[in-house]
Amino acid sequence: MKEINVGLIGFGTVGTGVAKLLLGNSDHIAAKLGARLVLKKIADLDTTTDRGVALEPGVLTADINEILDNPHIEVVIELIGGYEPAKTFVLRAIAAGKHVVTANKALLALHGDEIYSRAAEAGVEVLYEAAVGGGIPVLSAIKGNMAANRFATILGILNGTCNYILTRMTKEGSDFAAVLKDAQQLGYAEADPTFDIEGIDTAHKLALLLSLCFGTKVVFKDIYTEGITAISALDIAFARQLGYGIKLLAIGKLDGDRIEARVHPTMIPVNYPMADVDGAFNAIRLTGDFIGPVMFYGRGAGMEATASAVVGDVMDIARNRVAGIGSRVPARGMLESAVKELKIKPMGEIVCRYYIRFSAVDQPGVLAAIAGALGRNNISIESMIQTGRSGDYVPIVIITHEAAERDVTAALAEIDGLEMIREKSKLIRIEDNLE
Repeated sequence: MKEINVGLIGFGTVGTGVAKLLLGNSDHIAAKLGARLVLKKIADLDTTTDRGVALEPGVLTADINEILDNPHIEVVIELIGGYEPAKTFVLRAIAAGKHVVTANKALLALHGDEIYSRAAEAGVEVLYEAAVGGGIPVLSAIKGNMAANRFATILGILNGTCNYILTRMTKEGSDFAAVLKDAQQLGYAEADPTFDIEGIDTAHKLALLLSLCFGTKVVFKDIYTEGITAISALDIAFARQLGYGIKLLAIGKLDGDRIEARVHPTMIPVNYPMADVDGAFNAIRLTGDFIGPVMFYGRGAGMEATASAVVGDVMDIARNRVAGIGSRVPARGMLESAVKELKIKPMGEIVCRYYIRFSAVDQPGVLAAIAGALGRNNISIESMIQTGRSGDYVPIVIITHEAAERDVTAALAEIDGLEMIREKSKLIRIEDNLE
């Protein structure tokens, strides 16, 4: 039986899962491939920690060159994360004619264009299913069964840490800081959770989805990114009263020769399926012109789920090797020569409905002043909630009709400058036109 040698860079949590899956299910994998995947080398700076994996002598090394310079290793798995030295290792592997599998969404979001073009020139594959949604097979579906569709929208809950925190806040009425602390103690959030809670991790994943679905190069810094740190238990309570849940949503929409690309807390109707995605689970909803709306759901992270996606990519490459062919599906799902230049629409031009919460002094004329500023900026009010006093102020919640973001920003700047307004206004965008 043909053997295909694999080199693994990074022996952390996911790398350990990959090694366990390749070794433990070796016969099962071989029966499906008609070839045997051989974990030839694992490179990691830590060669002494016991990961609970029985390796043959000489497999684990601290020398990356034993993988990148080994002519017998055909597939390289990169699982160290970050930008460097991951980028250098991936480009070296491609230059050596090796196929690459990675879970590194940050690397591909910022440097994917260079990596994809180098792979196309070298005639090798770069697969990255595990970079979006962990074990959810959404990328392979976009490049495979749904490839004939023209996609119109992307909606995604793509970060388990944020979804876990918002779920706890919703179900328990707890504040953000308390739930974050619990999440860190339970291992759902990193000691430094910035990439997660500020939306950066979600934006990395959105960049990959945008590129695949819309066939375009994405400038990562142009994706509007806002995290969940400003979401309060009060906002969640008002949202539920209005029939909405709050999720950190990745949103991509094709609009002519431009795309919307934004990540921010979003209110969605409680009767919408994505509102029921709780805990550390992820969901991605795509709309194609022929297939219509499709939603993928599952565990978006974790050793087992991510390892499953990584090994699935290795098996895809191995099938091509068995058949004697090289790169069959381009990394971006279409020929590099066909990739379009679609600009990201400025955030000020985005049009949607808004939830706005004001903290105002309880005195005559407050509502008139707020309504006047909104009206002067072309914003009409759909509904309003005014509750009892909270401390020395009164919370006033307004739901707007559709309005341009630039008009809302201008109105809030005017309102927040009024003496009767005690705190900066809270704004949450609403997505309820989901067909």
